[in-house]
Amino acid sequence: MKMHAWALRLALGGLVGACQTAGTDPAPHAECVRETRNAGSPPNIVVLFADDMGWGDVGCYEGSQCQTPNIDRLAREGLRLTSFYVAAPACSPSRAALLTGCYPVRVGVPEVLGPKSPTGLAPSEETLAELLRERGYTTAMVGKWHLGDAPAMLPTAQGFDSWTGLPYSNDMWPWHYGDPERGVIGNPNWPDLPLFDGGQVTQLNPNQDSLTPLYTKRALEFLDAHVHAQGNAQAASPFFLYYAFSHPHVPIAASERFRGKSGQGLYADMILEIDDAVGQVVAKLEELGLAQNTWVVFTSDNGPWTRFGDHAGTTGPWRGDKGTCFEGGMRMPCVVWAPGQMVAGRTSDQVTTAMDLVPTVAALTGARLPSRPIDGVDQSALWTGRGELPIPGPFFYYYPSELHAVRVGRWKLHAPHPFRKVVTPGQGGYPGEQTFVQVERSLYDLEADPGETTNVAASHPEIVRRLERELERARVELGDSLVGRKGRAVRPAGKAQ
Repeated sequence: MKMHAWALRLALGGLVGACQTAGTDPAPHAECVRETRNAGSPPNIVVLFADDMGWGDVGCYEGSQCQTPNIDRLAREGLRLTSFYVAAPACSPSRAALLTGCYPVRVGVPEVLGPKSPTGLAPSEETLAELLRERGYTTAMVGKWHLGDAPAMLPTAQGFDSWTGLPYSNDMWPWHYGDPERGVIGNPNWPDLPLFDGGQVTQLNPNQDSLTPLYTKRALEFLDAHVHAQGNAQAASPFFLYYAFSHPHVPIAASERFRGKSGQGLYADMILEIDDAVGQVVAKLEELGLAQNTWVVFTSDNGPWTRFGDHAGTTGPWRGDKGTCFEGGMRMPCVVWAPGQMVAGRTSDQVTTAMDLVPTVAALTGARLPSRPIDGVDQSALWTGRGELPIPGPFFYYYPSELHAVRVGRWKLHAPHPFRKVVTPGQGGYPGEQTFVQVERSLYDLEADPGETTNVAASHPEIVRRLERELERARVELGDSLVGRKGRAVRPAGKAQ
């Protein structure tokens, strides 16, 4: 198995001995597991990617007040990850990492992109969709893209055969903080929000409560059409479905069927609807006889935007939220489900990241890796429950192109950096008050202090020095705008024509 470059340096440097690495809970029983790599029948891949859905918004994670029975079922029957990180605490960079296997700074997408952005994900970057399509997969996307809205950067130019959804966030429209029902414009600088369907714009400023039902409908139609066009599930070619929800990002909404259903307010109603969409996709896989040869991954792009108060989720036990490099911004719920292909009923605290999706799926499907360097690690042994797990290397917390922190094992070191802190949460869809404070150099023991409340740097100077060396290695490779450093391996963003 290929060892990640960071992990190799870590092992050679001896830091593993000073930092405890996480393990995997044993399964209560080992089910009969089929061979994952079957040359005649590569597995289907389904990625379900929520937007601003925090740790505390999923029922099977501690501290949650929300009802998510379908996601909880996937966790019971699959693998629940408890140290899973996205590569950035915001929309565009997190999505760039998911689809390329790279830190966002490496591929030139460290910041959130707006409408008519002059840059985006470069067409020269190889996305997971392109790698799988080359392997013979049919590829489809529904939902939010947010990696550039120029024609050469939209999903159908980046490896997807079809796409229904929004080119960027659902709040990037004229009604931002306004009231569309009363015609109150919130941000006149935002253009009308286009909804793409079938290769063309079919609506401007769509009703927010229609988005999840539409996305789910198109996802189910894709699964039906894919099987029926080829006769049966056994004869069908493999597929990759990427379902990127526009919610629970503000402005929040729930369709009439779910409004008031949770008894906990509109936000919880919306979470119920997202969970129901997950359940519908899984039910369709089972109905069509596809479930036994499909890997399903559910996670979120970053933590909740708690500045919006009752229109935002919660981070569970973690400090910070969206836009921050504390755990609440980047440590996400993640569930992997593949009946018959994995040892079921497990929970793992192994450090894994959204960047691992590309090399892991490549290993499971027989697809090649991108031709240029990536940062993800093949986690197929963890997913299946078989084989030797890779040694976890350092994980770097970047946002946007500032290097804020590094985690190795139980230890996390914050470099001095600015931190956005919510002072007063908002209400009714309007943002609350926030301020920026300076974070000092801080060392946290995430096993003993998961909430990052007690700086123990003074008690562990050797750990601090070793983690500072890891920060410096990252600056050489990927840069750090906090200290004016440019990385030697950073690739340019794509430019809109």
